Amino acid sequence: MILSQILKPSCVKVPLEGKDKRSIITELVNLLDAGKLLLNKDVALQAVLSREQVRSTGIGSGIAIPHGKCNAVRELVIALGIAAQPIDFDSVDGKPVNIVILLLSPVDQTGPHIQALARISRLMLDESFRNKLQKATSANEVCELFTSKENE
Repeated sequence: MILSQILKPSCVKVPLEGKDKRSIITELVNLLDAGKLLLNKDVALQAVLSREQVRSTGIGSGIAIPHGKCNAVRELVIALGIAAQPIDFDSVDGKPVNIVILLLSPVDQTGPHIQALARISRLMLDESFRNKLQKATSANEVCELFTSKENE
């Protein structure tokens, strides 16, 4: 799975405006909706918030990957935001996050959903890549970083 083929500059926000977990998730869902990638914004938002109630998607190292499966998308979609100030996300390491990558998938497409989560997790293990992402100042720069990293 090549994330740079899925992630579009129109679905990247640098910096995020929200100051808490719910507002950040809403902001990223709104980006997907503005890009005409959602069939129903409310269903999409509820899917992500419901998943978040089960267990926080703050995976540590300043990263959160809120995600959900629902009938509000036709295919896997991704939105990404970089927070100017760290945000409390109830992360497993207890630390706030700067990088938030939101995924939504159709209910009947488990494979791509799991592959995307795994791919993002692997990329985020690279501390140098994470640091570059955190310092990115534009959506295009974020997308270029993903493309460059995936072409290594």
